[in-house]
Amino acid sequence: MMTSQQVRPLARPAAGRRAGGRGRRRRVVAAVLLVAAVLLLVNTLVVAGQEAVGEPNVPLDGGGLYVRQDGPAGAPALVLIHGLAGSTRWWDRVVPELARTHRVIRIDLLGHGRSAEPAGGGYTVAEQGRRVGAALDRLGVRHAVVAGHSTGGSVATALAEQRGDLVAALALVDSGPRLDAFVSDGFVGRLLFVPVVGQLLWRFRTDGLLRGLESAFSRPGFRIPPELVEDVRGLTYHSLTATSDAADAYLRQRTLPDRLAGLGKPLLVIFGQDDRRWRSASAAGYRTVPGATVELLPGAGHSPMLEDPARTAASLPAFATAHDAPPPDAAAG
Repeated sequence: MMTSQQVRPLARPAAGRRAGGRGRRRRVVAAVLLVAAVLLLVNTLVVAGQEAVGEPNVPLDGGGLYVRQDGPAGAPALVLIHGLAGSTRWWDRVVPELARTHRVIRIDLLGHGRSAEPAGGGYTVAEQGRRVGAALDRLGVRHAVVAGHSTGGSVATALAEQRGDLVAALALVDSGPRLDAFVSDGFVGRLLFVPVVGQLLWRFRTDGLLRGLESAFSRPGFRIPPELVEDVRGLTYHSLTATSDAADAYLRQRTLPDRLAGLGKPLLVIFGQDDRRWRSASAAGYRTVPGATVELLPGAGHSPMLEDPARTAASLPAFATAHDAPPPDAAAG
C-alpha cells in the first residue's frame, strides 16, 4: 500500500513536452520538404527529357520534318517558316491567297507541329536552317522566296547564309532584328523559362495557362484559335526552351540586319505596329540592308498573318512574284 511518504514519479515538465513537439514538427517539415524537392527534381528531369516522334513526311537524319504544300506544283516556290511554339497552321489564313500564284511550302521546324521532337540537339538556328534546306532539296526545289515569322525569320536568314543558290529573296514578319529590341514574353512566358518552376508549369499546363501567352497578339478582341493552343500544348519542354535559347544565341552573335546586309538578297520586312514582343520601332534597323522594304501595319501585333491576314497577304505575293527565279529553260535562254 502506498503511503503519503512514498515518492511519486515526477510529471514531465511542460517545457520539455513543447521542445519535443517542436522537434517532431521540424523533422516532419524537413521530411515533407525533402520529398517535395525530390519530386520537383524528378519532374524536372522527366519533363526535360521528353521527346516525341511526330508525324514527319520528309525523313532526315536526326529527326524528320513535316511539310505541307498548296498551290500549283509547277508554280514558283514560296516557303513559309513559323516562329517559336508555332506550326504550319499559323499561316492558314494567308495561304489561299498566296497559293493562287505560288507553290506554297510550309515547314514545321524540328521540335514543332508534326515534326520530330528529339530530346537531344538539332535546335540551333543554323541547324534548323540546314534542315529546311535539306527538306527543300528532297522536294526538288532549286529556288524559292522564303518568308519567316519571328524566330522563323532567323531560320530563313540562316538558310540564306548557307544556301545563297536556293534563296532568291527573303520576307521577315515581326522578326526581332536584335536582342535589345525584345519587349516581353508576358508573365506566363517569363515563368516558363525559370528552372524547376518552368518544368512544373509545363507538366500541369492548361489551355488557360497557354492562352496566357497573349503577347503574340495585340488586336483588341482577337480570340486565339484552339488549334494554336493545341500546337503549344504538343511541344515538349526541351523543344520549347532549346529553340528559344538558340534564337537568342543567334541574335547575340550578330544582328539580323548585319547578317542580311552582306547577302545581297531582296528583303521585305512586315511588322505589326502594336507588336508586344518586339518593339516595332526596331524594324527601322532593317533599312541598313541595301534595297530593303519595311512595312508597318497599324492595328496589328506580333502575328499579323493571323490578326490581319488580308493586309499581310497583300504584300507577300507581289514581293514574291517580283523576285521569283525564272524557270530553268528561260534562264538558259
